[in-house]
Amino acid sequence: MDKKRIFSIVLTLLFTAILYYITLPAINFSSPGFYAFIGIILVFYLIIDNISFSVRSVITNRKTLNIRSIGIVYLVSLIVVAFIVVNIICSPFFNASKYATRINIDETGNFSKDISEVDFNRIPLLDKDSSEKLGDRKMGEKNEWVSQFYVSSLYTQITYNDEIIRVTPIEYASLIKWITNRKDGIKGYISVNSVNGDSSIKTLDKGIKYTESAYFNDKLTRKLRFSYPTKIFGEISFEIDNDGNPYYIVPTIKYSGIGLKREVDEVIVFNPITGDSNIYEVKDVPEWVDHVYSADLIIEQVDNWGEYKNGFFNSIFGQKNVVNTTEGYNYLSYNNDIYLYTGITSVSNDESNLGFILANLRTKETTFYSAPGAEEFSAMSSAEGLVQEKSYKASFPLLINLEGKPTYLMSLKDNAGLVKMYAFVNVTDYQKVKTSDSSLGIIAAKEAYLKEFSSSEGKELQEAKITVRTIKEAVVNGNTYYYITDGKDKYIMDINVSKYQIPFITKDDELEIEYYEEDNVRIIKKIKQ
Repeated sequence: MDKKRIFSIVLTLLFTAILYYITLPAINFSSPGFYAFIGIILVFYLIIDNISFSVRSVITNRKTLNIRSIGIVYLVSLIVVAFIVVNIICSPFFNASKYATRINIDETGNFSKDISEVDFNRIPLLDKDSSEKLGDRKMGEKNEWVSQFYVSSLYTQITYNDEIIRVTPIEYASLIKWITNRKDGIKGYISVNSVNGDSSIKTLDKGIKYTESAYFNDKLTRKLRFSYPTKIFGEISFEIDNDGNPYYIVPTIKYSGIGLKREVDEVIVFNPITGDSNIYEVKDVPEWVDHVYSADLIIEQVDNWGEYKNGFFNSIFGQKNVVNTTEGYNYLSYNNDIYLYTGITSVSNDESNLGFILANLRTKETTFYSAPGAEEFSAMSSAEGLVQEKSYKASFPLLINLEGKPTYLMSLKDNAGLVKMYAFVNVTDYQKVKTSDSSLGIIAAKEAYLKEFSSSEGKELQEAKITVRTIKEAVVNGNTYYYITDGKDKYIMDINVSKYQIPFITKDDELEIEYYEEDNVRIIKKIKQ
């Protein structure tokens, strides 16, 4: 072996070490990143070796083929072909039933029995966006920290000593800030109560050393990679144990084929203060850990269940009983565990849900509840339509059990992200929607909703044709009502009965209505077109 070839190999090894230190791939044959890493190294070696070979050819005036480079090209081509063949064999085309059973879904769920009546003292009304604003505001109060650190956007929702909170780490603001603060570390993290909005910086006796914003060997993912070189890391979450000690929860992933049909294999519980970690089988994970399975993974597996349960070809052609998840999702807390909620809709995307699933993010136990009705974004639009003149935006709904019925609960926020109103929407009939000013409290909003819609349940609607003699508008608790007379009877109508038609009703208009009577007043529930 001549010196120039030795030089090419040494230079490639040096390049490999630098590339590994920067990109941190898992040394695992099922990881797509590993093959990308090997491919870059081989391309680098081919370039260096061919440059060296060309120089030797010019010096010796010999025109020969670089056999080693040709061999490497053939080897890379063989690896690519093998990659493709293995993934075709492991794909849903041949394994539809295995993809459909990636997650076990109980389809016998009874919502009113399985899910307890909502406790408004434990309902996480604050979404992630609102939590971020509160966390940033709390950080701004700590003058000696605000110039050195920033708040991470993780905001993991967890249950902590029977409270529902979001926690997130604090990160170094820059390389210089890391250098000047590295000795003491980051002595705190942010906590925001998802129920009442209380936010605080939880201080620590010893500072956090390993974070994603740290550099060199203090970087979180680099520390993890050096400790577990063959593990494929899933979505990392930040949690605290029952004593308030911070940990990073790192699920490890296994694949079928190369990058296909991912599943959580084990879970690393990493102490960012000491750098110590333990790896657990999923069934042995400490009970205080809430996030073993990421929302994206659960949704991917539920979609596979909905697509392939009747075979691969049915998922493309007949699409009989093919369903998938709706676009958004939210988190709910039951029995001290965090659950993922998302709707299930037909593949035709007809803006309606067939039902919804609740998935335990620690155990992956998943239940489907049949509840045909509005999908979440239709419910959000319905709530926004009641206050369209205010341009409020609805948060993604929480799903609650309100008097035995699945009900959407959401916040309506202004352009600054402040919660101005609450909205309740009936899942099975999104025309049943009620908004209420947030200053009155969530209980007042609930009572207004129940008074509006529970009062009509079980009552027979009557039909009438009336001529409008007077019509007046009034806003009560943030809701617009119309008061109509026809010369002999009085009528009340919520704007939501027909929000695009009612504002244009004038004197002498003729209306065909359905109503029920209460306290000598006729409550209009429908205007016929």
